[in-house]
Order: sequence, then C-alpha cells, then structure tokens
Amino acid sequence: MKELPDKQYATAFALLIGLMGVCLIASVGLASTLSEFFIKTPKLTLQQALAKPEYVNLNRVLNTVIAFFSFFVPAFVVARRYNAKPFTQLGFNTKLSLKQVGLVIIITIGALFLSGALANINEQIPISAEFRKTATAWENSYKESVLNIATMKNSSDYLISLIVIALLPALVEEVFFRGSLQPILIGWFKNVHVGIIFSAVIFSAIHGSYFGFLPRIGLGLVLSILFYQSKNLWLNILLHFINNAIAVTQIYWLTQKGTSVEQAMDEATPLWTGFIALIIIPAFYFFQQESNRILAKNNEVV
Repeated sequence: MKELPDKQYATAFALLIGLMGVCLIASVGLASTLSEFFIKTPKLTLQQALAKPEYVNLNRVLNTVIAFFSFFVPAFVVARRYNAKPFTQLGFNTKLSLKQVGLVIIITIGALFLSGALANINEQIPISAEFRKTATAWENSYKESVLNIATMKNSSDYLISLIVIALLPALVEEVFFRGSLQPILIGWFKNVHVGIIFSAVIFSAIHGSYFGFLPRIGLGLVLSILFYQSKNLWLNILLHFINNAIAVTQIYWLTQKGTSVEQAMDEATPLWTGFIALIIIPAFYFFQQESNRILAKNNEVV
C-alpha cells in the first residue's frame, strides 16, 4: 500500500468522511425513491411497509445499496485519488497462506468471547436513567432495522441472509474502516496504536448502539490489529464474515426451534467466558510471525 505525504492525511480523512456523508444522504434518498416505486405508498408509511414480510427482500436490497454507497464508494474514490491501483491501496492482496487462514479462525473464536464479555461489562456500566432511556430507544431502533432483514423462514432465507447480513457488510465495512480509514489515521497521528484505537472507536460509534459499543470496539481492535499485521484485507473480510455468519446462523437455528428473532438476538454470553478470549494473544503472535514471512517473501515491509 502506498503511503501518503504527511500533509495529505488530514485532507484524505476530510475527503473520506465528507464523501461518506454525501453518499449516505444520496443512497438513503435513492432507497426512499425505490421504495416508493415498488411499494406505492406515501413516505410516512414506508418504514412500516418495509417491515412487512412480503417486502423483506426489498428491504435487504435497499440496505445493501445504502451500505455499498456509504462505505465502499468513498473508500474507493479516496484510494483512486492517491493510487492508480485503488484495490492495491485498499489492501486487496492475494498473497496469503493457509496458516494465516487457520489462525484467523482461531482469532475469530477468541473475538466472539471477547465481544460477549465486553457486552456484559457494557451493560453494567452505571448511567443515568435518562440516558439509559435514550440508549434503549437507540438500541430498539437498531434491533428493529436488523429484525426487518433477519427473518428467516427457510434455508433459502438463511443463505440470502448470509450474503446480505454477513458477507456484504463484512466486505464494505472492511474496505472503509480498515482499508481506508485506519491507514489514514495512522499516518495522520504518526502513531500506530492511536490510529488503531481511533479507527476501532469510530467503527463502533457509527453503528449507533450504546449497549454494543464496547463489544464492537473489541471486535474493531481485533480487526485493526489483524490488518496492520497482515496488510491483507481479504483476511479481515474473512474474520468479519465468520463473526457475522455465526450470529446469523445462531438466529436461524434458534428461530427454527421456536425462539423469536428478538430472543435469539438477545442471547447473552456469561462474563466468565471472556477468559477464552485469551487465546487471541498466542494466536496473534503466531499470526504476526506468519504474516512477516509472507510479506518478506513478497518484498513488502511490515
């Protein structure tokens, strides 16, 4: 990946965030227009109409369109501005090993238990009753949006959900947060640790969920370290996809047994299981050793 001149990092950050805002507004407008065309309903009832089972696939498509334009397009435009090979700039490196893939799977398992433990801690943080009311409203709004696309009645719905909820978000979010935002922040602050932490915090905050804030920071840190060590976005997409796919599979399996989607989404992990997350430490050590070998073999510098 090509490094930028020092004075260009602040400009690149402003351009990336600005483009994300513009693309988000434009894509939401496009989604609204498409909804009106297909549903033929006034704007005030679009949200309620999209929540109906008969429009679940349309809702999935619209969410995909919004995510693609909000995350992938800004990252690609910024990468193309500074590099004639934007996919190389974003970290789409085909050089990897099976050992890296195996370690990514182990790290994913550790990240799941880390997220579960952090979710428990997040819930126990004392906050005012007023803020808890607001945070709960945010959470309910977030869950409602997920519920609208996470309803799976059969295996076909499950496969579609794996693509729409697990794979595509993993792809576009990794392109934006790790492929584009993280290197910009590291170069801007001239500090790897600060850049990684800030990118993880922004990754979590942009999801708009207070009760999921710490778990997503944990996942964001794992993903950020993984990308910094490997310089390979495909491995990040793999980890992110597996993480999402496990959640989708859990919801599908539990709902097939008669559990409601709401209950399936609220399945909690005991705090003590966070100790299992310690497997991340040796896994990352061996992952870095293997990544250094792969990068050295391809004449790259960590």
